[in-house]
Amino acid sequence: GEKPFTCSECGKSLNNKRNLISHQRIHTGEKPFACSECGKRFNHKISLVTHQRIHTGEKPFTCTECGKSLTNKRSLVSHQRIHTGEKPFACPECGKRFNHKISLVCHQRLHTGEKPFACTECGKSFNDKRSLVTHQRIHTCEKPFACPECGKSFRQKSNLIIHQRAH
Repeated sequence: GEKPFTCSECGKSLNNKRNLISHQRIHTGEKPFACSECGKRFNHKISLVTHQRIHTGEKPFTCTECGKSLTNKRSLVSHQRIHTGEKPFACPECGKRFNHKISLVCHQRLHTGEKPFACTECGKSFNDKRSLVTHQRIHTCEKPFACPECGKSFRQKSNLIIHQRAH
């Protein structure tokens, strides 16, 4: 179809003025939609609607394979790759394949050496956010994984699992 509306910032063409205005928020950083529950802001109304399901607990997308419910269609499509085994994202460097784009992005940092997640406490850097969060527990002394058997707590879930095998 015809796309007569062009973004002056990047040259992208869109089919109507409303979509152009919505697109331009990428460049301006404008986030006019605010969550009344937590105040988090969004640049698109659909992003706000999807976010609000965190607060309402609504999960309208259900996997026909296992019955798991999810908050949005993209998460459902991504989840279903567990069942299909589909790995559509390939590393151009080594060919390793992934079922989620974020997994590929994190993997590629192993090749580039990029570690964009830095600890504000000690400056140590990590290539993924989960590793940073786990590391920061050293500074906070947080041990969120408790053994239901004896009450001993751990910084990492994997250490709790190892511990539970000993019971």
